[in-house]
Amino acid sequence: MIRLITWNVARRSSRLVGQATALAERDPDVVALQELTRKTVPLWRHAFELMGLAHVSVSAVDGDRTGEDSGPRTMVMVASRVALEDVDQPLSVPRSESAVSVLVCASSGPLEVYCVHVPNAANGWVKVETLQAVRRGLGSPGRVPRVLCGDLNTPRRELPDGTTISFACDSRGRLRTDRGPEWDAAELGVVPGLRDLGYRDAYRTLHGYESRAPSWTWKTIAGHNSGWRLDHTFVSAALLPRACQYHHEWREQGLSDHSALETDLEPRGS
Repeated sequence: MIRLITWNVARRSSRLVGQATALAERDPDVVALQELTRKTVPLWRHAFELMGLAHVSVSAVDGDRTGEDSGPRTMVMVASRVALEDVDQPLSVPRSESAVSVLVCASSGPLEVYCVHVPNAANGWVKVETLQAVRRGLGSPGRVPRVLCGDLNTPRRELPDGTTISFACDSRGRLRTDRGPEWDAAELGVVPGLRDLGYRDAYRTLHGYESRAPSWTWKTIAGHNSGWRLDHTFVSAALLPRACQYHHEWREQGLSDHSALETDLEPRGS
């Protein structure tokens, strides 16, 4: 069994000790983090070493961006109890810091893990291009089991019957003219569309679509919580999700504005 936790830690350096403590208490084998900064990367390396997750891979950062593409630079990281190696074909995303692709050399067999932070809609079409790159990269058959995890910044809504609405649509589900069908197809091509490539949404596989589990929330004017399920783990057919849960309490405690997602995985036939 492999316990994997994915979490957008929201650049909260002041909460890093609390974040690391929460993770350590769950005794994970692999952790995939999003929204790390140059300041927090070395701190997380040290924290993971203390947890026994001494093998770490961090996404690369390209040269300085300009104009529309000059927003904050954050990275993603995978930490593991066992050795990490490079995969044959890493995801080719437009912003190199948005993804890291690693081979986890587990005793039960090697496992490819792709940790991604898809830019949100405020970043414009780079969101579409990143999602297209994810689907394209996972579309070719893999030699070993695969996991895609991270903050995918989609979907806008999931209905009890499984109907999924993307952020190409407005709050009433109508396609926005400034985004259109290409944007809609890019989001739906990953969530839930990776199922067409043989991947399963670990959370929905175990809990169905009746469960409403927003992993990023805000309070409405009326004081009610509203939000979206942006954080996901998808697994290839060679893996069985045995348990999958969001740690909403970590978000509610202010450790991040995202809930972490914990999944216990078992190779099929083991």
